[in-house]
Amino acid sequence: MSLTDSIPNNVDLGSDKKLLRALEKWQPDFINWWMEMGPDGFQKDEIYLRTAISVDPKGWANYEYVKMPDYRWGIFLTPREGERDIGFGDHAGDKAWNEVPGELRSILRRIIVTQADTEPASVEQQRQLGKTAPSMYDLRNLFQVNVEEGRHLWAMVHLLHQYFGRDGREEAEALLQRRSGHPDTPRILQTFNEKTDDWMSFFMFTMFTDRDGKYQLAALSESGFDPLARATQFMLTEESFHLFTGETGVERIVQRAAELTKLDANGDARAQGGIDLGTIQKWINFWFSSAVELFGGEISSNAADYFATGLKGRFREREKYTEHKALEGAYSMVVPGEQGRLASRDVPLRNAMNEILRDEYVADCERACRKWNHAIKKTGLDVELYIPSRRFNRSMGIYAGQSFAPNGEPISKEHFESMRSKWLPTPEDREYVRSLMTAVHERGKIANWIAPPKQGVDGKPFDWEYVRFAQ
Repeated sequence: MSLTDSIPNNVDLGSDKKLLRALEKWQPDFINWWMEMGPDGFQKDEIYLRTAISVDPKGWANYEYVKMPDYRWGIFLTPREGERDIGFGDHAGDKAWNEVPGELRSILRRIIVTQADTEPASVEQQRQLGKTAPSMYDLRNLFQVNVEEGRHLWAMVHLLHQYFGRDGREEAEALLQRRSGHPDTPRILQTFNEKTDDWMSFFMFTMFTDRDGKYQLAALSESGFDPLARATQFMLTEESFHLFTGETGVERIVQRAAELTKLDANGDARAQGGIDLGTIQKWINFWFSSAVELFGGEISSNAADYFATGLKGRFREREKYTEHKALEGAYSMVVPGEQGRLASRDVPLRNAMNEILRDEYVADCERACRKWNHAIKKTGLDVELYIPSRRFNRSMGIYAGQSFAPNGEPISKEHFESMRSKWLPTPEDREYVRSLMTAVHERGKIANWIAPPKQGVDGKPFDWEYVRFAQ
């Protein structure tokens, strides 16, 4: 089978011999990486997976049983009708670029490489999770996320190969050489080096970390570099499933925790073999505070440059904003002041682009948390979870090096350390959660610590045979 047969695409891969040769050289290395770092122990099983074979409504979601190494990782750009204008920045109104502007080559390559690096990283972080899946439904969803992260890697690698020559090819090779959490060759962003070795962390990752990906991709989908804009627009169609997996996964754990709390005479979900709501809150605090750092510094000259040059816009730039230069006006930001007090400061709008994107993200997370609290309330329990302040537990940006309570109030370092075990997971908490992680791979059955989903995949019931295990 030729590469053009095995790689569904709408980039006319078959007629570009130079690009075809470059990808033919890269593909075996990708498969080797997948076998070495992809889901461990399930490569011979048949998984009921969704595969995109074209960009039309009937083509982007084809369900069939597939062995993961045989998955067809396609390359797709959202079709564009006619020429498109750049929507923001100093070049607003100019024709969008179909080739890389020479003066932006280095900065654009760095943006693409940073996005690309997150895709294989998450597969590596989740490599062992299949062995402790709480149900066959969840096992299948894990693998769907994994193969689509692989496809997103292909989307970014295509851009590197087609538009950045030798430099792009070398960057594409390096993407398969770095390893999540490796002391010498770690992934670029710290969140993608964190351990994801229990299923609550997986759901938190797909809830909080993948949600950062949604907003980063949305900002790039506004880019003046048209191939990047079109590639990320198509990636967003698949990303919604990852966010669904995380948001509903946390909701199902929360629901079960509340049910077990009500069931126990002492209100102790752990005594009933579940995860208590206090422990869930610690995981929320950890993963949210890790994910908000992915947006970068609150006051950023890099973000200002990305916007000015037309490479990265705001969330739904064209729909939400009427003024696209952002040269006037200011963003009122809460910053650390004298003697540890907080103060308001007006920041030039372009320098606050990271924070503007973070605002959208925080509001989305708070919406999801309201759903989780609704699930608790339905059980009759009077407890609420919360999304911590963006200032809590930060290691970079203007709040780094200072201590804040989850509600965002400044506190002393000593106070934070005295409360650390109340606010963040302890080694004992992690050990307890891991002790619950026992595989349930039988049709229609599910682990005790999580509620079943409201519905299955592709209209199938929960007890559908989502995975056909090799004998």
